[in-house]
Amino acid sequence: MSLHPSRLVRSITLALRRLGRNSAQGLGQVATLRAGRAVLAVGVLVAAGALVWSQPPLQTVARGEVGIRSNRFTGDTSQWAEGSVLVLPGIHSLRQYNLRDQLYRPVSADGSAQFQSVEGLSVGVDVGVRYALDPRRLASLSQDLPADIRQDIVQPAVQGVVYKTFTRYTVREIFSSKRGEIQQLIEAELKPKLAADGILLRSVEIGKVDLPADYKRGMERLLSEELESEKMRYTLELKGKRVQEAALDADAERVRREKSAQAAGSEQVIAAKAQEEAMRHVLPFKQKQIEQRQLEAEADKVSRIRTAEGAAAARRIEAQGEADSRQKLADAVAYRLDRVGKITSEQMARDGALVTRHPLLIQKIMADKLSDKVQVIIAAPPTDGGFIGSALLGAGNSGNPAAPEPEATEAADKGAE
Repeated sequence: MSLHPSRLVRSITLALRRLGRNSAQGLGQVATLRAGRAVLAVGVLVAAGALVWSQPPLQTVARGEVGIRSNRFTGDTSQWAEGSVLVLPGIHSLRQYNLRDQLYRPVSADGSAQFQSVEGLSVGVDVGVRYALDPRRLASLSQDLPADIRQDIVQPAVQGVVYKTFTRYTVREIFSSKRGEIQQLIEAELKPKLAADGILLRSVEIGKVDLPADYKRGMERLLSEELESEKMRYTLELKGKRVQEAALDADAERVRREKSAQAAGSEQVIAAKAQEEAMRHVLPFKQKQIEQRQLEAEADKVSRIRTAEGAAAARRIEAQGEADSRQKLADAVAYRLDRVGKITSEQMARDGALVTRHPLLIQKIMADKLSDKVQVIIAAPPTDGGFIGSALLGAGNSGNPAAPEPEATEAADKGAE
């Protein structure tokens, strides 16, 4: 059986005190005192070796854990994370705590998690409490924390809260409708209790619920009936919603048509007002256009009248000029005819006188006129002084002297000229 190093040191100290008291009884026991001191030295060395062997001065803090080193004499504590820690035997003590999340599931003595409902029925509920130590408070609470935190702190707190909470609800509520509420209530009540001991509550999980067999069968029938009722209610609600949706669609269509009619009416009113406003601005412009057109028509009328008057005056002037020109032309023609007549008369008088003096000349002129188509017969002049060809032309003309032919007259005129 091995002794704890602190107990071993305490035993050696008591032995030294007894040895000191015994040494005071007399000098005769000097040899015994020396032997006792030697034994004491050996004992101290043995105790120190045992202490170093049982509590090495360099210890290791594992990953995910934290070490709290305490001084036995001063009571001071210090917190150490993962790594090596110097622990002097007899002076320091090191306690390591797991900082990882841990899961606790409350169970009964028979190994099942049985809870009482408000009806007094036993209900098996899989409850899990996830927790972890608060590293910020370990240094101050390490002296008061028990060796088995799970057994001494977590288990009593969880069982007390969980058992008390389930007794407020019926089996049906625990099984179906109130599970989330129960979970929140457990968390709200359990969190401050664990926090007082430096434990953080991560979550509360409620899993599978085992109902009593008879209650389970009745519950299944009840749930089936409720499902049918819920299905019927849902069907009726769905039909009602469809009817409401149809009514809403009809109302929406009616409102849309009314709005459309109102918008069309408003649009027509706005268009009429705009047209009225436009006409109010256009009428003066139209009136001005009419006045302008009247002025233009009047100006065109005056212009046409003036143009017609100018054309008439021009035609009158042209007619007057033409009349004057014709009069002058007629006067010129008359003058020419008069002159020609006079000249012709004078020429004829000269020709007559010439022919009278030279009777054969007329024959020559006729011969020249007739050219080669007429045979010229030269005959002796009549003894009576008449026309030489009267005997040839016939007796009917013998009594009247023939008038000179126009061609002969023209030839005579040309010869006179």
